[in-house]
Amino acid sequence: MVKICCLGAGYVGGPTMAVIALKCPAIEVCVVDISVPRIAAWNSDQLPIYEPGLDDVVKQCRGRNLFFSNDIEKHVAEADIIFVSVNTPTKTRGLGAGKAADLTYWESAARMIADVAKSDKIVVEKSTVPVKTAEAIEKILTHNSKGINFQILSNPEFLAEGTAIEDLFKPDRVLIGGRETPEGQKAVKALKDVYANWVPEDRILTTNLWSAELSKLAANAFLAQRISSVNAISALCEATGANVAEVSYAVGKDSRIGPRFLNASVGFGGSCFQKDILNLVYICECNGLPEVANYWKQVIKINDYQKSRFVNRVVSSMFNTVSGKKIAVLGFAFKKDTGDTRETAAIDVCKGLLGDKAKISIYDPQVTEDQIQRDLAMNKFDWDHPIHLQPMSPTAVKQVSMTWDAYEATKGAHGICILTEWDEFKALDYKKIYDSMQKPAFLFDGRNVIDAEKMREIGFIVYSIGKPLDPWLKDMPAVA
Repeated sequence: MVKICCLGAGYVGGPTMAVIALKCPAIEVCVVDISVPRIAAWNSDQLPIYEPGLDDVVKQCRGRNLFFSNDIEKHVAEADIIFVSVNTPTKTRGLGAGKAADLTYWESAARMIADVAKSDKIVVEKSTVPVKTAEAIEKILTHNSKGINFQILSNPEFLAEGTAIEDLFKPDRVLIGGRETPEGQKAVKALKDVYANWVPEDRILTTNLWSAELSKLAANAFLAQRISSVNAISALCEATGANVAEVSYAVGKDSRIGPRFLNASVGFGGSCFQKDILNLVYICECNGLPEVANYWKQVIKINDYQKSRFVNRVVSSMFNTVSGKKIAVLGFAFKKDTGDTRETAAIDVCKGLLGDKAKISIYDPQVTEDQIQRDLAMNKFDWDHPIHLQPMSPTAVKQVSMTWDAYEATKGAHGICILTEWDEFKALDYKKIYDSMQKPAFLFDGRNVIDAEKMREIGFIVYSIGKPLDPWLKDMPAVA
């Protein structure tokens, strides 16, 4: 029986291993993590992450051929294939701070594997890592190998949160990179055979190690670039009276471009886009390619510009001050159908409004108050480091309150900011909301989820990203 062990029970390791266990009943899969509460959650009815369809998959396999454990060394020693999906956060200090990936957790994982291994192992990089990480890992393993054979593979994940299970069941492609030696190719085949249980042969791509590592960074950079491109156009639309929805629809009708990832918004979030682009920038700089580095940097600059533009628009519309005013924030997760708040645009928007002394009331169907308070108290990049290294529960940000109801959040508010495109926000009774608010009542739609004209009929002053401006907003230009 092939045994697979995965180090790291997070957003990648948990769902990926659960699906492998479901699709390969003949393989024993164990997910290990140093965090006791996290493993306890995976073994309970309340899984530590929310992902549509994940519960069913875990319940079908758990205890049969899917296990979650804190006994890392035992399972690593027994495994034939070891997936490593530990965090590779952005460094917060030292060389490359703010850009380079921090490989501390990766390196300690590699040293531990070399320590406890008693038989040959295939070690698979699952975390997004900088190009050439495999080489470093290989050196650590071979220099500590005690005669054991290690093969390194890169198998980046291309999951989108909110559709991760669907993406695992029917991937666009599975990418496996390995050494071009006979042993390397044998390892590639072993991993290919696992995926071949449910993925069609033509969707399993094999490349060399560096191509696989770089493909992941490049794919995320291209996706983020599309979002920044349409967001840049949205600013021009507002300035000229064009409608970004019409423009992006027309652009997306071109079969060479296609319609995906062309929705203007308050900005992209999520744990990967910014981190991976910063990483790409750093790698380009290290390889003497400053022009390439600067090109990719612009994608993040436009994203930051979009968030600050939104905050400026809110403040300037409301007579240039939000001090002491209640602002309702609908949605805090970085996108709908996930409870994940990593790098969400809502953090920067809330911080911007708090900087002007607003009182914020937040409603999100999946995010806890504790998470929001932690996010607002953290410094940039802290979220990706282990909880015990994050700032201790800050003196809760006094100006922020959480409600479990959109009507409660908006009651008595001067303005509403929609920051996540949850479907339920389209179905709210906005007349009821309008009646309970201070007048003039402002609606700032950061995700273009509502019908602006209908809202104006109710009485709202509406700002939708990239849409023709209210006469009111034209008189109050956003000072950048």
